[in-house]
Amino acid sequence: MSFIIVGRVHKAHGIRGEVVVEVITDAPDAVFASGHRVFAGNVNGDITPARTELHVRSARPFNDGLLVAFDEVPDRNGAELWRGRYLLVPSGELPPPGDDEVYLHDLVGMRVDLHSGETVGTVDELYELPQGLALDVRRAVPRNAETVILLYDDTTIQSVDKESRVIVVTPPDGLLE
Repeated sequence: MSFIIVGRVHKAHGIRGEVVVEVITDAPDAVFASGHRVFAGNVNGDITPARTELHVRSARPFNDGLLVAFDEVPDRNGAELWRGRYLLVPSGELPPPGDDEVYLHDLVGMRVDLHSGETVGTVDELYELPQGLALDVRRAVPRNAETVILLYDDTTIQSVDKESRVIVVTPPDGLLE
């Protein structure tokens, strides 16, 4: 069974065991609905060996995320233990991404090509920046740098082929020189 990251605990909030969660799903109302379960992940986003389940007691909007209370986290001391950890759900419990959508974790390892067919490299890492999602691409042929950062936006990304695992890009002029 594969798991999909749906959130990340930033910190404890208050004394009743609530945590501030960064939402990493397009369906937060469904995933974090009262009574639903999520699985505990570690700080790397991997499922814990014990496959610990957390049951949502309540969730409400808070800043750019959610304040979530879990049945298994009774107080602030318990909530502090979750700082920096990811929350996951089984992939079968989420609707599959649409034709024009992709799970973020699926981008890592994809080949990045120019529209001309020339290979730029492979997606090594993802970063959430104020400008949006950025791809750290390890260059196939290192030039001035071994990696290059490309924004994952409509200007730069021309297409993503999930089957062949290829992203076609049009980077800003001079970026790859």
